[in-house]
Amino acid sequence: MNIPVVAGVLMLGASLSACAAMAQDPSRPVVPKDDGEKRILEALDRARHGERYANVSTSDGRLLRQLAESIGAKRVVELGTSTGESGLWFCMALRKTGGKLYTHDLDAGRIAVARENFKRAGVEDLVVIVEGDAHVTAPRNKEPIDLLFIDAEKDGYDAYLKELLPYVRPGGLIVAHNMRTPAPNPRYLQAITTSPELDTSFVLMDGAGIGITLKKR
Repeated sequence: MNIPVVAGVLMLGASLSACAAMAQDPSRPVVPKDDGEKRILEALDRARHGERYANVSTSDGRLLRQLAESIGAKRVVELGTSTGESGLWFCMALRKTGGKLYTHDLDAGRIAVARENFKRAGVEDLVVIVEGDAHVTAPRNKEPIDLLFIDAEKDGYDAYLKELLPYVRPGGLIVAHNMRTPAPNPRYLQAITTSPELDTSFVLMDGAGIGITLKKR
């Protein structure tokens, strides 16, 4: 093997190693496309140093953004606002799609923190916060849902699915957090893996785990 070929092989090996290293680093920073994204990312960074409660990781959050933007989501419904970190990731997509986030939580304290985080990020006009029991508040709206994100009390996942699946549009997504840890609701798992109406994949299972369920057309 001549020297140029050897050099090319070595360069290819180095490139593959670099790609593998990046793939194994779920916290690698997102490169902002514009000032709006930069502001959201700065708000996320600040939120991570404040009152966090339960929230998504960076790898989980960037996937939420990718999913919402890739399907052109106009209406994202989130069950479990917490302090708004997942909502901020969704807002990065909704700035592009022209959509809105409808986020539900019953904890007034967490909602107050989330509201401030949304304001700091400059996305408060993209977010409708609904305070109350999401089992009651979420089904009140009958508009088609493009993406439903479930990240509330784990025992209620199957009930949320039953209550809101009729409003998820064909071709829409149901995304569920904590499919590995804490232990997922077995009734929910059965529902999303045995229904002929749904098709589910599980990703990022080295962390909290995310279930991505397509409502078939």
